[in-house]
Formats: sequence, C-alpha cells, structure tokens
Amino acid sequence: MNINKAILGRRSTREYTTEAVDEDIIRRLISAAAQAPSAMNQQPWTFTVIRDQSLLDRVSREAKAHLLATIPPEAQPEHFHTLLDDENYQIFYHAPVLILISGTAPGQWVVEDCALAAENLMLAAYAEGLGSCWIGFAQGFLGTAQGKHALGLPTEWTPVAPIIVGHPKSAPAPVPRNEPVIRWIG
Repeated sequence: MNINKAILGRRSTREYTTEAVDEDIIRRLISAAAQAPSAMNQQPWTFTVIRDQSLLDRVSREAKAHLLATIPPEAQPEHFHTLLDDENYQIFYHAPVLILISGTAPGQWVVEDCALAAENLMLAAYAEGLGSCWIGFAQGFLGTAQGKHALGLPTEWTPVAPIIVGHPKSAPAPVPRNEPVIRWIG
C-alpha cells in the first residue's frame, strides 16, 4: 500500500468484530513497529500482546476507576465522566487484541521512541485491513504498580502506547482536519 494512502486512510477504530487477529499478522505489525527510528538507535521498546478478554475487561474496570480517582472532576469533559461511570463501557472496545508498547530502558526519549513505533504499528494495521486505536484511558493505570502487575510487566518498564487492533465492523468516517499552521523562516 502507498504510504500516503495509509496516512490519509488510517482512522481510530472503536467498533470491532469478534474475529481473532492471526498471530502472523500481529508479528508483521510488531515487525513494522520495530522499524521505527529511535534516539541513538537504542530501540528501547518491547511489545506485550494481550488477547485474553477477561484480562482486558479487568484492566478496563481498574483503569476507569483509576482515572475517576485521580483526575479532578473539573478537568474531565462531561462525556468522559459519563463514559467512565458506565459499567458497560469497556475502554478497549472489545477489540480482540491489545498490543502494549513499553519502554524497556530509561532514557530521555523513550516515550518518543515508543510513540514512533506505535504510529508504524497503526499504519501497518491499516495496510493489513485492520483497525487500531491508541487507548489513552489505559495509559495512567498501566504506569502504576497495580497496572504493571496486572500485565506482568517489570517495574522498570514504562508503558507508553496501548494500541488495540482488530477487524473493524465498518470503516470509520473521515474526520475533518485543521489546515496546518506553517511558519516559514528564511
């Protein structure tokens, strides 16, 4: 697939079928992610693949509770509070797989490095006909001792990018983009 087609076509997908994602495809997505640039070529990432829906349900409940307990109500848009209070709302949208990209070594740019890997993974997912979405609601909880324990992550790792992947129920509609602000110097 042409890279521009992938960049222009990729959308955050929040409705998935129950069809599993083939392990070979998951490996291709991770391989694409691992081709991302990283500061000093340190490649400070690891990929945790979670396909256990009961574990994802548990992490979803605990992440919602963590968010409600740690974010001041005035800092939350009202619809966030409504979602987080809804016991039927699962933050991973019942996607068949979560790929968590974590930084494995301390470093000044570990978050940026993992974010670059995440973008590669999401573009590769789109090229495979899959949907993906970075789940920001999971990030804070996964960085806690409780969150790391839930997924069996070493304490020194830094969870950065929880990306869900699956077969979309339908193609998400394009969203409007603002015209970029460009400053020319020289």
